[in-house]
Amino acid sequence: MDADAFREDIKQHLRYTLAKDEYSSTDWDNYRSVVLSVMDRLHDRWIETQQSYYKEDKKRVYYLSMEYLIGRLLDNMLVNLGVQDIAAEAMEDVGLDYERVRSAEWDAGLGNGGLGRLAACFLDSMATLGIPAIGYGIRYDYGIFYQSIENGYQVEKPDLWLQYGNPWDVVRPKIQYTVPFYGDSVAYQTDNGDVRFRLENTHPVKAVAYDTPIPGYKNEIVNNLRLWKAASSSAIDLKSFNQGQYIDAVRDNQLNENISRVLYPNDKMFVGQELRLKQEFFLVSASMNDILRRFKKTEDDWRKLPEKVAIQCNDTHPNLAIPELMRVLIDEEGLNWDTAWDITENTMAYTNHTLMPEALEKWPVSLMRNLLPRHLQIIYEINRRFLKSIQADVGDDRGKISRLSIVGEGEDPVVHMASLGIVGSHKINGVAALHSDLIKKTLFRDFYEIFPDKFTNKTNGITPRRWLRQCNRELADLITSKIGEEWITDLDQLKKLEEFADDSSFMKEFVAIKQRNKQHMADYIKENRDVEINTRSMFDIQIKRIHEYKRQLMLTLYAITQYNRIKENPDGDFVPRTILVAGKAAPGYTLAKLFIKLMNDVGEKINNDSDVGDKLKFLFLENYSVTLAEKMIPSANVSEQISTAGKEASGTGNMKFALNGALTIGTLDGANIEIKEEVGDENIFIFGNTVDDVDKLRREGYNPWDYYNANNELKKAVDQIRDGFFNDDSELFNPIIESLLEKGDYFLVLADYESYVKKQGEVDELYKNQKKWNRKALLNTARVGKFSSDRTIRDYAEEIWNVDVKK
Repeated sequence: MDADAFREDIKQHLRYTLAKDEYSSTDWDNYRSVVLSVMDRLHDRWIETQQSYYKEDKKRVYYLSMEYLIGRLLDNMLVNLGVQDIAAEAMEDVGLDYERVRSAEWDAGLGNGGLGRLAACFLDSMATLGIPAIGYGIRYDYGIFYQSIENGYQVEKPDLWLQYGNPWDVVRPKIQYTVPFYGDSVAYQTDNGDVRFRLENTHPVKAVAYDTPIPGYKNEIVNNLRLWKAASSSAIDLKSFNQGQYIDAVRDNQLNENISRVLYPNDKMFVGQELRLKQEFFLVSASMNDILRRFKKTEDDWRKLPEKVAIQCNDTHPNLAIPELMRVLIDEEGLNWDTAWDITENTMAYTNHTLMPEALEKWPVSLMRNLLPRHLQIIYEINRRFLKSIQADVGDDRGKISRLSIVGEGEDPVVHMASLGIVGSHKINGVAALHSDLIKKTLFRDFYEIFPDKFTNKTNGITPRRWLRQCNRELADLITSKIGEEWITDLDQLKKLEEFADDSSFMKEFVAIKQRNKQHMADYIKENRDVEINTRSMFDIQIKRIHEYKRQLMLTLYAITQYNRIKENPDGDFVPRTILVAGKAAPGYTLAKLFIKLMNDVGEKINNDSDVGDKLKFLFLENYSVTLAEKMIPSANVSEQISTAGKEASGTGNMKFALNGALTIGTLDGANIEIKEEVGDENIFIFGNTVDDVDKLRREGYNPWDYYNANNELKKAVDQIRDGFFNDDSELFNPIIESLLEKGDYFLVLADYESYVKKQGEVDELYKNQKKWNRKALLNTARVGKFSSDRTIRDYAEEIWNVDVKK
């Protein structure tokens, strides 16, 4: 693990593995030689970890997720192995620049946003806590699209993360499973008279395993992320090929391989829906085969499965694991229904990530009957038995029975995947205290009344290894110099920083580090956007998926208002502010994409107005990614967490910003509430309608026109958008105006505007007093220890999975 050995390995791999020397090697070759040297150090630990799990016969956790937003891995691997500085020294010795090497790596963008990033943080924490765990997902050829901004519009381009291969993963060609689609579910009688079912005439697809090592922090443990790649189960059709029908010869192969081609196709079209359902079952079937193969190596009593296996479904996408486990236990292993159901329910657990009914997955019965005929039969039987079991409690309440039924009624019935997850799991958790409370009171109230003990809360968290130690090295080193490095695995240790809040020399360095991070961000903007940023300005940042409920539109209206104030009084005493926004809109989400165009047009107007100068800048940064987040978060003074109350399940960006010394302006939504409890009311800016206020407003009849007409600044900003002030095409932004005024402003942008703008005024006033501001910034860092994903995973381990955690 010393620099000399590292240096020699880098040279050896460059020459003997990659057949390159210092004259012919590219940045990618240099990066690969470093990765191969790191992998050499991981492999022993990886093998030994897996052997120890077998020898100690430990209960295993299997985390099923359609998304893993991993980002770049080099820094993460080196930090967790404890050799980042050693590796940097070795690179320097062979003439390599560390920054240039790490920049050659593509982000592994196998996720859309928070769901996938949470899964990646959880993998890091499970390894750090020594939990025997495997993450299962799909090795998409193309991850979340590359976002280009052209003439202010989002343009989606393929994410080419695999164009040169992925040096971090190891293909396991001998670990592959056949996943059956379509076909017929045929009943037959066994020798002892039992009726069973088998699938015939299926279209099989192969799932091939690719493994990525996941090291814990300085603990010699390396867990596994296993991603499945789809492959055809048959060779090309040689007859067609020989007859010159080349396309037909490979058509089936291409269709099969499409399953792992791209992350979440747009599901607005029926074909897209089918491909997405295929992806979900592909993940579930391959993973379940792998899980049960491992179980059968050491056990022959199926009733012990819940003692040895915990399966966690990250949202509804993997909930097909419930009927798939039932199918294996009944059809293949010959267990009776009651025994199989008891095993399944006690093995499975489900995490809910949304409060919006429209976001809950519902699969058409017609689609499932065609694609997964046996699973649909099992789901119908689960539903029949469930409804029968609650008959005494529900009686003849048809409305309640309809709400509880896993399979909907009507001409086009659907399977409710969240309901399946609740009925088939022993625990269902929300991801923040408010979210968990609301799903019990609203979304799943009927289920909660029947299964109160199933529901629990597990507030999300973030890994401090990536989101402080790695992305803000200077601050991490300053903290370690004062309180030691235990905080890296015990984030509550940061509370000790409070005693330095009045230490002038410490605070001077704390502030200087923030300033240097802002300069790095300004340099990035200058290089990529050719815009000069005043680094003494307040950096006000919102980074998240572009969505109506996240209300990037409200931040835009504030920017317009601030612009108008400066124009009306150019010599006024304004606190300089740089507003930075980044995020991607779903390709089929027309209104969200129009928000991006509006933000770019507003920014164009503001940033080129000489009256405004450096008092205000408004920029949308393209192609948001984990790597860009690692630049933006350490530079932030203000964190925008402004979703409509009751819509954000948790949020984790709010935690990352606070950990890095940004002050939050936000609604009482998601984990903002718990952040407020931790950092103190005086160290956070809370505004807007609460969940109860929102309910009351809607019940009493919310009329956005009342708010529009009552506030001159708001009216002016909306009118400017409508009347072509920011774009010569005065009709371009009509859909936005319609959503606000004609279609009821569902996400209450106008209702919260006045409170938001007033609170931003308080932000300005505090920022003028830098000593007070910086003290509050430090207290945010010091008081967010609760939001470590280590704490979240410890809670899962003790209260859901029943597995041991290393102390």
